[in-house]
Amino acid sequence: MLFGSMNQSELQFGNFVMGKDFSFEIKHSQENSLARVGTISTPHGDIQTPAFIPVGTKATVKSVLPESMRDLGSQALLANAYHLYLQPGPDVLDEAGGLAQFMNWNGPTFTDSGGFQVLSLGVGFKKVLAMNADTFRADDVIADNKERLAHVDDEGVTFKSHLDGSMHRFTPEISMQVQHQIGADIIFAFDECTTLHNTRKYQELAIDRTNAWAIRCLDEHQRQTDLRVGKPYQALFGVIQGAQYEDLRKKAAADMGAMQSSGISFDGFGIGGALDKDSLGTIVTWVNEVLPENKPKHLLGIGAPEDLFVGVENGIDTFDCVLASRIARTSAVYTMEGRFNASNGAYKRDFNAIDDECDCYTCTHYTRAYINHLFRGKEILAATLATIHNERFIVRLVDQMRQALLDGNFADMKADFLGRYKHRSGQAND
Repeated sequence: MLFGSMNQSELQFGNFVMGKDFSFEIKHSQENSLARVGTISTPHGDIQTPAFIPVGTKATVKSVLPESMRDLGSQALLANAYHLYLQPGPDVLDEAGGLAQFMNWNGPTFTDSGGFQVLSLGVGFKKVLAMNADTFRADDVIADNKERLAHVDDEGVTFKSHLDGSMHRFTPEISMQVQHQIGADIIFAFDECTTLHNTRKYQELAIDRTNAWAIRCLDEHQRQTDLRVGKPYQALFGVIQGAQYEDLRKKAAADMGAMQSSGISFDGFGIGGALDKDSLGTIVTWVNEVLPENKPKHLLGIGAPEDLFVGVENGIDTFDCVLASRIARTSAVYTMEGRFNASNGAYKRDFNAIDDECDCYTCTHYTRAYINHLFRGKEILAATLATIHNERFIVRLVDQMRQALLDGNFADMKADFLGRYKHRSGQAND
């Protein structure tokens, strides 16, 4: 099955032929399951799905070269619109030829809308966002001085930069303009990200607001596409909210799935917002049973190995998460037997690889003892080697899931992996 967008004349851009249709092809579907194998085609190349998309928040995966990310098997990278908007500015990326060109990344790119960050980082130096259930506005911050540092209204979000305290404004239109300038192949509609602590009544209002913003995103996306003739086509994904409520998730999925404006609809969908880990599979199933089957589904911010299995078996095509790189910088590394902290004293004279089943550059060249030494000596190389391993571990794991779906043994592969991985999961922070 092949589903494409509009036809555009082909234009040469760097090493790529631009103007090719964005498309999604389902190559294999598992019986009695939502799981499937497919190909997402973008102007900067194809993504074989299911796939894990490492996060390079500021146009870089921290401590690792883009070339190294390609070598370890990454098919695409995701950057954050909020961070790139603040620094260096979307106009700089636009002038550079777009995100991929700017960071010397030879492949597809994603940007998230910045919606989560303006409501978390934007509230002011990691303070807790408080949703006011009486006025139904996410406009207060729990802070010692009670200062309002972020304000959500029906038009958008006003927020304070976490870098210098300057005030900024994001609306659906601004998010689309920023993401078009950044130039990623896949971008996301601006949404209001809620938490599990919000009331049911607030969740209802947030969904209505996200719905209204989604229509405005479609309109502005089409306007920007028309204005920026000759630029590579950018696919727009709508975002499904609704927290833990079945009826709200299904309503959001139905509304987004059928939504059209300015003659276009969403090219794919992201599932985001508040996701209780224990209910992850149930929530994803609610959504994916309603969304159009022929469009790709992305699970935002999910990257723990056990959660990736849940996503794949319930119809997720792509994932992104900072977890692999974030924990690597604290010395936590993945193995087939679970996680462990490489900086612990027990590994001072351990001359084995982090994981003797891993084929990454770190595991084929360095020992646990050396990496232990680097972390204890506070050497920058420690983060590089640990990140390379963790990202390869997760990318390869999802690649193995994809192959298992094709081979018809996904259930066995899942049971084998989790049986071994959970054996040591309690020692993740040992």
